[in-house]
Order: sequence, then structure tokens, then C-alpha cells
Amino acid sequence: MGAGHAGLAASRFLAGRSIDHVVLERGEVANSWRRERWDSLRLLTPNWQTRLPGQRYDGPDPDGYQTMGEVTAFLDAYATASGAPVRTGTNVTSLRRADGGYVATTSNGRIHCRTVVIASGACNQPTVPPFAEAVPKTVTRLTPFDYRGPAQLPDGGVLVVGASATGVQLAAELRRAGRPVILSVGEHVRLPRTYRGRDVLWWMDASGLWDQRYDEVDDLARARRLPSPQLVGTPERTTLDLNALAAMGVELVGRLAAVRDGRALFSGGLRNVFSLADLKLRRLLDTFDEWAAGRDIDVDPPERFAPTAAAETARLQLDLHSSEVRTVLWATGFRPDYRWLDVPVIDAKGRLTHDGGVVDSPGLYALGLPLLRRRKSTFIHGIEDDARDVIDHLARHLAAPR
Repeated sequence: MGAGHAGLAASRFLAGRSIDHVVLERGEVANSWRRERWDSLRLLTPNWQTRLPGQRYDGPDPDGYQTMGEVTAFLDAYATASGAPVRTGTNVTSLRRADGGYVATTSNGRIHCRTVVIASGACNQPTVPPFAEAVPKTVTRLTPFDYRGPAQLPDGGVLVVGASATGVQLAAELRRAGRPVILSVGEHVRLPRTYRGRDVLWWMDASGLWDQRYDEVDDLARARRLPSPQLVGTPERTTLDLNALAAMGVELVGRLAAVRDGRALFSGGLRNVFSLADLKLRRLLDTFDEWAAGRDIDVDPPERFAPTAAAETARLQLDLHSSEVRTVLWATGFRPDYRWLDVPVIDAKGRLTHDGGVVDSPGLYALGLPLLRRRKSTFIHGIEDDARDVIDHLARHLAAPR
């Protein structure tokens, strides 16, 4: 279910084992990349990491970052070359167990199958806090699914809520467009775009950190909830951290804790939030340096980055009835949509119960979720190993006596 990179990779391995299958897609191939991204977005990963089983980027700019149009073209070409049996325009409205397998009810009829791979992704719906409804109706409210560019917003300032990859990128774009921008910052992962002359994701890859398995992680539940790192893909290989945003004129405030009587209330302790992110960054860079020590690799000397600067005072309230802010942009994360899943495999927090993609129901599997089997699970280049493992398990399930 799903014809993004995860579903297409699964199809490739299923075909390699001569397992009859179909790939159901509610829209088009790479539908989320086409319909649910803002216009200027580029991949966070460099082009040399854009690879799927049997196909990889082979263009002239391996250190660049693909636009959304280039991503969809890459996935379109992959679906065509692999002959994936994709049924587009097929929306799954229900999946339930039946006769030792499953029945999927779709917009184009019912499908009976022995196994199912849920590859619909982890970002089907934007996450918005419950108090979002308390924002005055005079203020425009958007999520990244609604946002395309600065020109669509009413004149005036913008409050961007959330400082992961999405939030920092949108705050920077809006500020460059001349908008006053306030960025509400909670827990975040700070990363430089380059370190010691290499893309920081080269270090993640080469050092083996991205290959760390889910059963080797101390606090797996927390690791799976970590926000995406503060990165942006630009031709200049720019670092986009909170210091860079502050230098652009973005005002940094604490986490948005509530909206009461038309006032946005921000938490204090912003310096502590900054210090924690800076500490984690230093530890990560230490890990890279320890790995590189004694190896014959072409990298620059070790470096360290200035701590995140905090203003003497950060505001704790914002009157949303004033004209200071005309738009609130919720960059507060995403979640999967399992409303169609009529199988008891969802926990009290709405998360799929699985062990490395093997869901707690015989013959049901998942791909493309955070840290599914490895730290790289949600990235395009990370799906190959996960898909191979999951389809291996699926094949053994099919071969077992019924």
C-alpha cells in the first residue's frame, strides 16, 4: 500500500522472488512528493544518496540536492524500469483480516491477499496541537501541507511553530521574502550542513551511525520520536541553524505551550533548550572525530561551532489579536494515517505495533517508518536494507505451512 519509494522498493524485492503482488496508490506514483510539499523544497540528502534497489542518481551534480520535480521524475523512472504493478487512483478505505489473510476494500473494489505491506509513509497527516482551535479566526492558519510559498499568505508577520527541518526552512524562506517572522522553538536536532569539508550526512553514512539497528538503540520509543535535523539542501550547501536564522532577523521564542484569550503563551527556558541541542551536536562531532582518527581519509581538521546564541530576554506572550502576526504556520510534525486499518495493531498513542516492520498480526508488514530497522529507515537511500529484510520475512511467512 503506497507507491512512494518504500512501496516501490518492496515491489522490486517481491518481483525478485516471483511473488505475485499489486501496489495500491491513492493518487499517482510519488503522490506525497507531488501534492504535499511546498514549491521550493529540496531533499535534505545529497544526490549521491538518492538510490533505490537497482537504480541510483547518475547525474552531473552528486553533491547537490534534488528538487521535488527531480524526486518525482526519479521515482517515476524507477516504477517504469522495474515494472512495478501500480494501481493509481486506488484509495484503501478498509483493511481487515479474513480467511487466514486480509481483505482490502478500495475505491475500485475488494482485493483478497495473504500478506500486506503498509508503505504509506509516516507523514500522512500534519500534527497540530489541540489548542490550535483557540487561535483567533482573524489569523490565517496553515500546515506545511497547505503552504506553497510566501505569496499565498496575507501581508504581515508570521509565527512559525516548530524548529525541525520544516520549521527552520519555512522561517528562512518567509524572512527572505521580507516577512517579519517569529519562530517558536522546542526540542530540536542541530546539525551543520558540512563538517570537516564533507556533507554531514557523509559522516553519518561512512561512520556507520546510520546503519545502527533498532534493537541496538537504548530508548527506541524516544529515538523514533526525535524531530528531523535542522538541515536544508541548497546549491551553496548552507548551514541553517538557529544562529543563522537569528542573523537573518528571525525572532526566536520558546515552545508554544498554549493559546488563551487570544494570546500565544511561550515556555521559558530557551537557553536550556539551546544548550541541550548544542551538547548533543558536540557529542556527535566527537563520535565522527573518533571514527576518523587513524583512518586515511581526505577530510579537513576537526572543528567546533559557536553555541546557539540566546537573546537577553525572550518574549513569553504574543497578542494574536494585534496586527503583529497575520499567519500561524504549524510546523509541528507529522503522523501516519491508520484510520482505514481495521486490525487491532494500533496502540493507545496511535502508533503501529511492530518489531522491525513485522506488525503484530500474521502476514502484515510496514516500511518507511522512523527507525523501523535502522536509523536511516525513512530516507530514500535507507529503504533498500529495510525492504530486503521485511520481504525476506514475508517470503518465509508465505512458505510456511498453513
